[in-house]
Amino acid sequence: MVLIVIIAAVLLAAAAGAFLFVTHRSARQKQKQPDELLTEYMQFLAAGNYDAMYELLNAQSRLNISREDFVARNRNIYEGIEAADIRVEIKGTEQKENGSEAVNYQTTMNSQAGEISFFNQVDFRLEEIPGEDGKKSAEEYRMIWNDWVIFPQLGRTDKVRVSTDRADRGSILDRNGNLLAGEGTASLVGLVPGKMNRDPAGLGGYAAGDLERLSGLLGISVEGITKKLSAGWVRDDSLVPVKTLKHVDELNLLADKPDEANLQNQALQEELLTVPGVMITDTTVRSYPLGEKAAHLVGYVQNVTAEDLEKHPGEGYLADSVIGRSGMEGLFEKELKGQNGTRIAIVTQDGEEKLVLASIPRTDGQDIRLTIDGGLQQTIYDAFRDRKSCTVAMNPRTGEVLALVNTPSFDNNDFILGMSQEKWTALNEDERNPMLNRFRQRFAPGSSFKPITGIIGLSTGTFGPQENFGEDAAGLSWQKDGSWGRYYVTTLHGYSPVNLENALIYSDNIYFARAALKIGSENFTKGLDALGFNQEIPFEIAVAQAQYSNTETIGTEIQLADSGYGQGQVLINPVHLASLYTMFPNRGTVLKPYLLYKENPAPEAWIENACTPENAEIIENALVKVVNSEHGTGHKAMRDDVVLAGKTGTAEIKASKDDATGTELGWFAVYTKDLNLDNPLLMVSMVEDVKNDGGSGVAVEKSKEVFERYIPKKSAE
Repeated sequence: MVLIVIIAAVLLAAAAGAFLFVTHRSARQKQKQPDELLTEYMQFLAAGNYDAMYELLNAQSRLNISREDFVARNRNIYEGIEAADIRVEIKGTEQKENGSEAVNYQTTMNSQAGEISFFNQVDFRLEEIPGEDGKKSAEEYRMIWNDWVIFPQLGRTDKVRVSTDRADRGSILDRNGNLLAGEGTASLVGLVPGKMNRDPAGLGGYAAGDLERLSGLLGISVEGITKKLSAGWVRDDSLVPVKTLKHVDELNLLADKPDEANLQNQALQEELLTVPGVMITDTTVRSYPLGEKAAHLVGYVQNVTAEDLEKHPGEGYLADSVIGRSGMEGLFEKELKGQNGTRIAIVTQDGEEKLVLASIPRTDGQDIRLTIDGGLQQTIYDAFRDRKSCTVAMNPRTGEVLALVNTPSFDNNDFILGMSQEKWTALNEDERNPMLNRFRQRFAPGSSFKPITGIIGLSTGTFGPQENFGEDAAGLSWQKDGSWGRYYVTTLHGYSPVNLENALIYSDNIYFARAALKIGSENFTKGLDALGFNQEIPFEIAVAQAQYSNTETIGTEIQLADSGYGQGQVLINPVHLASLYTMFPNRGTVLKPYLLYKENPAPEAWIENACTPENAEIIENALVKVVNSEHGTGHKAMRDDVVLAGKTGTAEIKASKDDATGTELGWFAVYTKDLNLDNPLLMVSMVEDVKNDGGSGVAVEKSKEVFERYIPKKSAE
């Protein structure tokens, strides 16, 4: 006889599972047989109905264990190991000399430590069962239960122990193997109750003055400190954790100009040690060495919440696990977190391991190596730190993203060490928006967009590079005709001839307004769609999609004219714009930007044949003159040793066309023309609030500073 029982259930949820059995018994008796009762017992187990299981026990078994203890024993074990999908195969029955009938069966189940499988035997014996309402009693089979029914070799005083071997979270590294996120050291401030001053009143409390000093120094309420000291586990010689602080950088203290924050932290810890009972020890934490200089890029982790556990069932998260909240920590959470090792074993009351039921080895999280250059990331941050800005740096030969920088920023270490409510409020109420990840947003590009209009005009054959758009121009303002009313497109400089190259050098709005009108709305929007507008860009980080209109089309001539020089309703993400600029040095191929490091990087095309090599060269030659011509708007970035190509941009941000109080964005897109340099660089920077404060020149000056540090001038031989 073979009987197979399949119970598909997750006992932790006490969900009733599917139930199936097949029997080859030739004839059924009215009285339930032992194999049928075992099947019924397993059905109740699947439903988490431990009370009903208890009803199938014989009288002696119920004398040996109370209902309450039986329910607790089974629930704690099955739900503790997260038993699921229990499969029972009944092998047969045998009659014993003592009159009982044994059922032999094989059990297989899933658990949090993998599959558990074992052969077992349970005895049933006939006993009189009193009838209901005075009816005659009848003999029925009942289970002779002991702990072995749960697992063979499980004794009455034994326990089933689930132990966890925690996986180490992987590190995040820059291209040179330098740590961006990983294991670090912090200073744990704790209190040893037995060494603290007591309340002079002798009431058993701690000296109020000391507690108030700690409260002021650590930013924790006296009540909060007292609550920690009142925990049930605390003894006089216990070290009660109160707060974690940054570790004092001893090497930095030896520098000519130590970091002010490091000096303040040292002073704080020295003062804390003057409070009786305070002890400061090293503790291991998740650390972000670049702090605010890479916070938006790297992100941070936090302890999981109940919502996280519900959202990620069966993924190995524990109540005290951490999870990536933003940046690379969130993007690569699956790879970084690893898999905890789990071991389920029967142990004696003395803690000795008796039998391992199942185990899964620990798998540490993967290290993630990025294309980011940590040194360049810091250099850009330092250059722009006093402005509201974002910068994207790429290798124009390969598409590797070398830096993603936001200023101002926040210190992601604060999320690990514990951020006070006051600091959190201050960050969110700061009008500079330090929490805003600008490199994921989209902005009006202004004149940095003009090379894109130029390439569409050349590609569509609408105009040639030498076509003169200025023969009928009237000074520094222009409108198509009187239908535009009082609206004029303006520019800052007059020049001749009014061709594409000069229009880029002098950043002529009128030229590109007229160019867009000549291209026409249909060809212009088709050209932009072909360059990735209104679609996701192929990049590990999700960024805002570029648009040329708030609707599906460019609706008016004025909007089309404004779009030609990067205004109107044109918005683009800096990563997207940086990628489009790769088409010029790569002669028509727009490279795919990427963040995961490759030992032998090879460029991967995002948009092939975005333009012809000839047209790419025409635009690039003009961009070189934007920097190298004395009339070029990017001339301040010129170098004698390295040829740079670039384009500035100033975008007006207005509530309406007549708004005179709006602000301006300053842009500079610049790259090294020679792709064979050891360290070619393309950089797109956007700076907010540059109106009456330097315009795009702010971005030019700061970009020049970065390039000079990243590609130092060669000393004369």
